[in-house]
Amino acid sequence: MKQVWKRAALAALLAVCVAAPFARAAAPAAKAPGSRPARIALYQFSGVVTAVDKSSLTVEKHGRSPRTMQFVRDEKMSSQGEVEAQARVTVYYRDESGKAIAHRVVVHAPGSKGR
Repeated sequence: MKQVWKRAALAALLAVCVAAPFARAAAPAAKAPGSRPARIALYQFSGVVTAVDKSSLTVEKHGRSPRTMQFVRDEKMSSQGEVEAQARVTVYYRDESGKAIAHRVVVHAPGSKGR
């Protein structure tokens, strides 16, 4: 009985080893690098705007672990609402070479919790 199991296992292993190179060849080819743009990973940070100018935006988060982040404004940055000092915002940004580049800013109405 043990011999039958060993032979069956050996036959299955041999079949997998023989079929593996053919399976790779049958797999769909990867698309050309320029055919579709890569998705950009966006992060988010919510808080209160402490400083704003043409090229940057500084947002401070209060609470258990307070934190301040400074964002560089992307030339294509969009905003929902008026970005001004003391406004509660959520900044969607990407990291490029260690710099936080603001992609989109959502201004929350006073009294809303903002996500």
